[in-house]
Amino acid sequence: MTVRTRFAPSPTGYLHLGHAFSALTAYHFAQDHGGDFILRIEDIDHTRCRPQFEQAIFDDLAWLGLKWETPVLRQSEHLTDYQAALDRLRDMGVLYADSRTRKGQAEAALSAPQGDEVAETTPAPPAWRLSLDAARQHLGARYDALKFNDNPARPEINGDVILGRKDIGVAYHLAVVIDDARQDITHVVRGHDLFDATHTQVLLQALLDLPTPHYTHHALLLDDEGRRLAKRKGSKSLQDYRNAGLSPEDIRTMLDTAPKAQA
Repeated sequence: MTVRTRFAPSPTGYLHLGHAFSALTAYHFAQDHGGDFILRIEDIDHTRCRPQFEQAIFDDLAWLGLKWETPVLRQSEHLTDYQAALDRLRDMGVLYADSRTRKGQAEAALSAPQGDEVAETTPAPPAWRLSLDAARQHLGARYDALKFNDNPARPEINGDVILGRKDIGVAYHLAVVIDDARQDITHVVRGHDLFDATHTQVLLQALLDLPTPHYTHHALLLDDEGRRLAKRKGSKSLQDYRNAGLSPEDIRTMLDTAPKAQA
């Protein structure tokens, strides 16, 4: 088996040190195992993604010395595949319509990539939610046997998550499991902020007959005040460091010494 890892940022802002740490962790894991490193652009949210941020991702990662397979998969180019999966789940009877507003529905933000959160807005278009009760009934004994690595999967911790929205189509949970299978990802190396999201993604893999990769959730970088680095909090970007004259080796040193949350 060839090890295949991936780094899958959303082009909603400039990369910061936390992104660099995640990308390099996945990249080095692939290198250490003689495997492949994949870069994926998760740009299904057309309301927030911008071309200049996508180009900055390429520039920053190349500056750090990373190399990846081409062409790069962009989620915006595969919307029909995600819609087909959503339709399949709907036909299974494991989805239900929800016309409530998005205000306060933190599970959508919980599942977003590191540093990206879904803004609270009202009113909101109808959404499609995954029914855990219906999923349990559909899978039977397989539901209680769900696991990733040596961890039992417990989707209940996330509740009935949103999988489809009329404004941007499918949500992160669904798109990511389809793409991991499409790209033969064997090892998902990402931040511990997405540990809980894995429980739901394992359930979706079972419902859609997709393989479950091995998951590694690394510690998150913190700023000097002990807060998690995030785009929305204005964390200093890699471009800022580049413009200040720092080298890639300087960045690696900073990553080694940066405070980290317990994983």
